[in-house]
Amino acid sequence: MTEGLIKIMKFICRVLLALLGGMAGYQLAFAIVPHLSEWIGTDRFLSKFALSGICVFICGSIGFLIAPFFLRILGLIGTLFEKHLQSTKWQDISAATTGLFVGLLLANLVAMPFSGLPVGPYVAVFLNIVIGYVLARLFVKRQNDIRGVLAPFVGLKQKIASFKGKGNEVVIEDMEGNTAMSMAIPGKILDTSVIIDGRILDIAKTGFLEGAIILPRFILTELQSVADSKDPNKRARGRRGLDVVKALQKISFLEIVITEVGLKDLDADSVDSGLIVFAQKIGGKILTTDYNLNKVAQIRDIVVLNVNDLANSLKPSLLPGESVVVDVIREGKEPQQGVGYLDNGTMLVVEDGENYIGHRVEVVVTSMLQTSAGRMVFGRIRREVRE
Repeated sequence: MTEGLIKIMKFICRVLLALLGGMAGYQLAFAIVPHLSEWIGTDRFLSKFALSGICVFICGSIGFLIAPFFLRILGLIGTLFEKHLQSTKWQDISAATTGLFVGLLLANLVAMPFSGLPVGPYVAVFLNIVIGYVLARLFVKRQNDIRGVLAPFVGLKQKIASFKGKGNEVVIEDMEGNTAMSMAIPGKILDTSVIIDGRILDIAKTGFLEGAIILPRFILTELQSVADSKDPNKRARGRRGLDVVKALQKISFLEIVITEVGLKDLDADSVDSGLIVFAQKIGGKILTTDYNLNKVAQIRDIVVLNVNDLANSLKPSLLPGESVVVDVIREGKEPQQGVGYLDNGTMLVVEDGENYIGHRVEVVVTSMLQTSAGRMVFGRIRREVRE
């Protein structure tokens, strides 16, 4: 079916180029036939008609014959565009197209006063190239700001009250309740904990995340409040979270959707409850590292993508009986216990390790405990390692 369609398109293209060639031949005949008739010494109508027909036939044949080369050039141009645009988001393409259209319109308006001058055409071409390029680039760089400026005029109210979930589809309605826009959103909602954690950025760079990543406005508000905290540790974590969001937005193949929705729109009194209500409204999944949020969301039948679960599943497992070397850095919760950490960050609880705090010991693994909150390894001391 596809091969037959390609043949039909090639035939249509050859016919169109033959017609264009014939029209060009007619124009050429209209210009040169009178001179040819004078040169060959005849002014008969049949002679002029024959000469015109020969010009039309020759130019039409040329158009018909060069059609395959023309199609091949179009294919190469299409492949070139596809290669360079395959990693470009559709929002960037539409913004660049809109900016180019506005730039060309503005350039022609500016060039109108120069139309009567000898250099008028050159000025018009120069202005079209410069202004078209500048506005296309400007629209791509500032597309979010432009959408924010145009939103009140378009009449869109992007809040949860205007979102209606239909399976995997989210419908945005205007102020009167009419459907203004519809888009498919797989629905992966970012939690504050997973943003501050930072590992979501590494996961996103690998390409394992597909579709739109939804970031509610109240999550950004919470991140900003953490970044403005007087506690230096909290302030550093909040700023790290904002840097992660900025880095996620720069990933070309990832679509970050920031929804203008607040906790009041969701009738929620906390961020966690707001996430749960929002996920239920749009049928989305929650990306988090918060153990308690994970459990509550599962009770409410919401799919949770826990980064800790993913990390634990990828960690190499230790078997009981294996020996590892670890530094005991503090005492454990139970009496006589010591705590150390493996190179991958796994907590190792050492029996009778309290007396070895500050020392490096060889520990034999006895058991392991793996939960969504992390992995814990238990072991007993074999001997102290002296450097």
